[in-house]
Amino acid sequence: MGEKIFLGATEEGQPIELDIKYLNRHGLIAGATGTGKTVTLQTIVESLSDQGIPTFVSDIKGDVSGISQPGEMKPFLSERAKKLGYQPYGMVGFPTILWDLDGELGHPLRATISEMGPLMLARLLELSDAQEGILYAAFAIADDEGMLMLDLDDLSAMLYFMAENRKELAMEYGNITTASVGSIQRKLMAFKQEGAEKFFTEPALNLNDLITLDAQGRGAVNILTAENLMTRPHLYGTFLLYLLSELFEELPEAGDIEKPKLVLFFDEAHLIFNDINKALMDKIEQVVRLIRSKGVGVFFITQNPGDLPESVLAQLGCRIQHALRAFTPKEQKLIRSVAETFRKNPKFDTQEAIMQMGVGEALVSTLEGKAVPSMVQRTMIRPPHSRMGTIDSSERSHLITISPIGKRYDEEIDRESAFEILKERAAAKVTEADQQKIRKERELDMERKRRNSTVYRQRKSSRQTVTEAAVKSAVRAASSQLGREIARGVLGSIFRGR
Repeated sequence: MGEKIFLGATEEGQPIELDIKYLNRHGLIAGATGTGKTVTLQTIVESLSDQGIPTFVSDIKGDVSGISQPGEMKPFLSERAKKLGYQPYGMVGFPTILWDLDGELGHPLRATISEMGPLMLARLLELSDAQEGILYAAFAIADDEGMLMLDLDDLSAMLYFMAENRKELAMEYGNITTASVGSIQRKLMAFKQEGAEKFFTEPALNLNDLITLDAQGRGAVNILTAENLMTRPHLYGTFLLYLLSELFEELPEAGDIEKPKLVLFFDEAHLIFNDINKALMDKIEQVVRLIRSKGVGVFFITQNPGDLPESVLAQLGCRIQHALRAFTPKEQKLIRSVAETFRKNPKFDTQEAIMQMGVGEALVSTLEGKAVPSMVQRTMIRPPHSRMGTIDSSERSHLITISPIGKRYDEEIDRESAFEILKERAAAKVTEADQQKIRKERELDMERKRRNSTVYRQRKSSRQTVTEAAVKSAVRAASSQLGREIARGVLGSIFRGR
């Protein structure tokens, strides 16, 4: 029998445990606001850390960060622990690493445009089918030319290059319209104003930095501070998908292991699936189904199980359902459908229990031997060892300072990529033939000077010479670069910088 973690107990004192071996079969924590979802998540993460299993937790409200600090012993906590037979019970904090897409409340969490890929980026920018086709062409050209697209400037430069050379590129990459390119460019500008350029840069996240242990062998608790991401739900949801996809593609096959390498907890999981197209939905279903073979488990946290697609719900082996309220016929119908997903327990009515449970209670169904769902049990969740609530600024600063991986991400890197390469190509368009034309023009000018006794007045033409065109192009490039620097400075004063 594999190792188990104690989740809580029934009213009769029957212990309810989660078999660690089956945590890579994924799970769901659901319930109305204020019913105890965060504490349930916290107790599971604590137990996994003790078992040497790292976790990644998206923290929407900032409450999970308290897991880094010992809790305060209060009478109602000690009484619950005693009632559940959970002894000895003490207070302790857990090894915590803080991350932040904005780079202020934790270590900067970054990705590159090339790594994100066109499918998820198209969803992030809310592109039409025609615009998505242009985006795919941009990635194809970059790949064929061996150019990395690391940040938004690289993508913007590539789109400009495509518009300028659309006739030459059309035969190989399809029709490229300036209207579609312009629309994408405008969306990129709006995306930058949301602070996204701080995310698309280097150094990108090394997945191995999520799978770490402390000196005592406890699994690291990686917390994504996501409070500010609620105003940017597409960025939040797409990043979680990106992380899931990267783990799936990069981690080696693990087979049927006794305990997972990493367990992910995605809060407000409905944001992952909002406004999602079929192509991306198919990919998510595939990744969720197959990532368990990489030794990764995923828990989705949401208020309403109906927020998740049926195809994803069907793959969640562990289900923890806190109370739901039913004030309308629609809500009552929802509760009936939720109750029907559990294997019935003759001791109580599942539908009524969902509406009657108090804070800290949950209906729990786990996987037993041969991964068979257990009978649903009405469970009193055990109290946590760590703080219930957030941390203050000094505690957060201390965690960032002592972090074992912080120095690897503190300094942003800007290496040569598509923007620099395309800029150099534009400057190099003055070919040897062009140079010969320039030399010939100079020779003619010198000849005229010799022939004229009066002061030579330099010819002015309404047509640009190659040199003049190159100079003007360089000026435009310099002006454009200056505009980006100013824009970044202004945005830095509004949004959080790295």
